[in-house]
Amino acid sequence: MPSYVDGFVIPVPKANLAVYKRVATKASKVWKDHGALAYFECVGDDLETKDMTPFTKLAKTKEDEVVIFSWAVFKSRKDRDKANKAIMSDPRMAGMMENCKDIFNAKRMAYGGFKVIVEA
Repeated sequence: MPSYVDGFVIPVPKANLAVYKRVATKASKVWKDHGALAYFECVGDDLETKDMTPFTKLAKTKEDEVVIFSWAVFKSRKDRDKANKAIMSDPRMAGMMENCKDIFNAKRMAYGGFKVIVEA
């Protein structure tokens, strides 16, 4: 049973969404090759909320941007740490990391590792 998740929230210009999707599709293969049990990249669709903080506000998106909500699932933090080390040294990532500069501003990306506390 998986017990660890890496999560990402990324504001991406709408004009770059198709390119982002192509890069994310390639990245998903790298994550899976290095131990991710599952990998998801989602684009905001219903983000207007009442009485809560919408992702658009959280990500400080501009009018021409969308919110990407992504996560990768691992068996454990140890497996995640091992995978991330391998992912970052994987030669397939070098080109993708360079392309990211043109697709979105990585300094505005939120990232964190999470212990699973409920799985249903």
